[in-house]
Amino acid sequence: MYNFCFKIKKIFLIPLLFLCIGSSSFAQEINTNVSIDSVKVDENKNIKLNYKQLVIPGVLIGYGVIGLESHQLLSFNAEIKEEVKEHIDEKITIDDFSQYAPLVSIYVIDALGIKSKNNFKDKTIISATSYLIMGLAVNTLKRTSVSERPDGTSFNSFPSGHTATAFMGAELLYQEYKEKSIWYGVSGYVVATGTGLFRMYNNRHWLSDVVAGAGIGILSAKAGYWLYPIVSKIFTNKKESNTKTAFIPYYDGKTTGFGLVSTF
Repeated sequence: MYNFCFKIKKIFLIPLLFLCIGSSSFAQEINTNVSIDSVKVDENKNIKLNYKQLVIPGVLIGYGVIGLESHQLLSFNAEIKEEVKEHIDEKITIDDFSQYAPLVSIYVIDALGIKSKNNFKDKTIISATSYLIMGLAVNTLKRTSVSERPDGTSFNSFPSGHTATAFMGAELLYQEYKEKSIWYGVSGYVVATGTGLFRMYNNRHWLSDVVAGAGIGILSAKAGYWLYPIVSKIFTNKKESNTKTAFIPYYDGKTTGFGLVSTF
């Protein structure tokens, strides 16, 4: 009986961990609300660099990095893998699509008439910057760290790119619509959490990979806002343009990514 209860507790520990990620991010935002939201960048109301915002993603990334060498965390990863394997009937590849859901929702909600904090052009610049930073970070770590996937198919397990993409989108969704309702951000983080859980369920990532991916995603989204004033000056003209550009996710059965779509 004791062993059974202990297994149940470990299974429930995983989703609780990710829910804590989202709730802690919201709590941190509220605690620093005056210092962040009272500072505006031109007319776009984008958040300004505040070092307190580095704490949560820093801890998550740190956990993942330490998990590459720590015998205790490696053992915990293995235990989680065994627990998950016992409950797997067949793989569910919804995570290949859910990773993009929070980011796409920013545009879908806006199209439904609920305006986001930034206009189409500005939030596209912010999203593209965030995605570029996230992609560079994830791919650099995948190439420099040698971490075998749980299913043994390759040695680029660390960190989880799917989870990083999902949490980046969730943080962008929260920042764009937090003034409308916090529940937009909550829903984004729920989807991101589900994406991370499915990466482990499908035996593609260790817990530490997913935790680090979440941290990278959140930090990349925040960096997109911090760097907006610089990036905007580089890639846009002072004159108004009718050109609109959007990043559209694609999946061809083997690979996933983003395509650029422009309208004139």
